[in-house]
Amino acid sequence: MDKGKTFRLLHEGRDILIMPNPWDPGTAKYLASLGFKALATTSAGFAFSRGLPDGGVPFDAMMQHCREMVAATDLPISADLEKGKGDSADSAAETIFAAEAAGLAGCSIEDFSGDAAKPIYDFDHAVERVAAAAEAARALKGDFVFTARCENFLHGITDFDATVKRLQAFERAGADVLFAPGISDPARLRELCAAVSKPVSTIAPAGLSVPELTEIGISRLSLGSRLTTAAFTALHTAAREMLDKGTFEFNRSGVAYSELQGLFSRNGDS
Repeated sequence: MDKGKTFRLLHEGRDILIMPNPWDPGTAKYLASLGFKALATTSAGFAFSRGLPDGGVPFDAMMQHCREMVAATDLPISADLEKGKGDSADSAAETIFAAEAAGLAGCSIEDFSGDAAKPIYDFDHAVERVAAAAEAARALKGDFVFTARCENFLHGITDFDATVKRLQAFERAGADVLFAPGISDPARLRELCAAVSKPVSTIAPAGLSVPELTEIGISRLSLGSRLTTAAFTALHTAAREMLDKGTFEFNRSGVAYSELQGLFSRNGDS
């Protein structure tokens, strides 16, 4: 069974698919070893690991990163490819072909333009991009799960009805999974799930459990950049202890060197 088919089936079970977001091959291998069934890249996490802002990684560099992530694990990987290769509908289709060639089982494409003056693509253009990407995904030899993202709530456009309208149009245009990051209110999530028939993905919100999100109707959870920021938080805490207190108590807990050495040795690393 190909990874795309495996990935699609993970959206169809009763259990929510929890899909964490590693930012490099090491974190991908580590998360895979813990028992997750699929992984997703994080554009922000990868950018931060390179000392760049979110959105600051060129498309070709992002695709090379995706190839490295795919090579790190046998799990299906879906990629956060931001707006894709470019602004046009044709570039959205080209993004799907590039993602499949990199070995990905799926990817997401946003309606965020990257233009601060007009951050969200016009409705019709956004739908054309989704339709072109969906058509490209259907043209592939293997299965491929295409996620369409509406970025309104992440960029100050908190019109819930307009967001639902976009996701409904993205569904009609052929998207496999629908995603509107930034919505965390349980009532809104419930309305969103009821308004579409395709699987709905969300970024795992603090304060809600997996059983609660299952009851709401969510099919998939990811973490976005939150594991990356958690790692930076641990680094910050350790650094401040050293600088402010002159102590090293952070050494008393955490993942052991021997555990990581053993894991990466089993994966053929030295």
